[in-house]
Amino acid sequence: MTAASRAGSPALALAALGATGSAGAATPGSFLRGHPRWRFVFVNHATTNPFFVPARYGIADAASLFGVDFEWTGSKRSDVGEMVAVMRSAIEQRADGIAVSIIDPRAFNALTDTALGLGIPVVSYNADGGSGNRRLAYVGQDLYQSGLKFGSRIAEVVSAGDVLLFIATPGQLNIQPRVDGALDAIRDSGRPIHVRVVATGADVSAERRKVEETYRAHKDTRGMFAVDGGSTQAVAYVMQRYALHRKGVRAGGYDLLPGTLESVASGRLDFTIDQQPYLQGLLPIQQLFLYRYSSGLVSPADTNTGLKFVTRHNVRRYLTTRSRYEGSSRARTYPVTSDP
Repeated sequence: MTAASRAGSPALALAALGATGSAGAATPGSFLRGHPRWRFVFVNHATTNPFFVPARYGIADAASLFGVDFEWTGSKRSDVGEMVAVMRSAIEQRADGIAVSIIDPRAFNALTDTALGLGIPVVSYNADGGSGNRRLAYVGQDLYQSGLKFGSRIAEVVSAGDVLLFIATPGQLNIQPRVDGALDAIRDSGRPIHVRVVATGADVSAERRKVEETYRAHKDTRGMFAVDGGSTQAVAYVMQRYALHRKGVRAGGYDLLPGTLESVASGRLDFTIDQQPYLQGLLPIQQLFLYRYSSGLVSPADTNTGLKFVTRHNVRRYLTTRSRYEGSSRARTYPVTSDP
């Protein structure tokens, strides 16, 4: 992202955000009255992934607004065991609320029950887990419905032929439902499209190698698509290296990493999908706070952060705007304007 590169690398932005936060008092004149300085813990599956930079800005902004503290913790590489351990620690330390990315259908169920039994509210964000989890609410994209729209778009841009569909970690519930929805939508389109699903892994450099190796083994492919940010950026790299768009290959994916947005602007990718990560950080804090502030009368509510296709027609503002909302700036500014 042009704006992001001007603001600093994703790694530097993540370092600047830190793992814990302390917020100031509520805005004078607001509806808020004096309240305990509650501490809310976020348990994440990819703590250093640049996708979550705007989410962490959202967390910090909400914490500042409501006068609470927060902690950002979990696993760097989707290690469920690590996530379970830090969630257990948060419960033992009596966190005032927990937001967890439930990437496994069963691993977090017992801990969620334990937390709720102790009066600790639990919400999920970014990934929602299975029906057996009793979390109070989910904040994030409706992943299966997103996959349906993603698959429908694939069927529009690739009328027939072989398609490669990349996923970092098959089976994990932050991305697998997108694959499921995409496959259903492509099948329902009735078009003669054959999809090969390929796992790329959680490491960014490994993802790039896997995407390139897969393309080289299937050079007759008519489309290359991905359901996670790292794999999407890897697809963009391969599309550029082999000039595939000029050869009629179509491509697209998810999220707003710098290389992805630049590839959409240049035409190497036909589209990417914005799922509003800023809201996936801000809204859990809001909901946990209101639960505490109202003594449980205001319950957390499921919130779909939506889906927006970013194409050459609307990508310019993403590239020319510096804001916390897309992770391209640390500054709190109003109004948010694009560069001339």
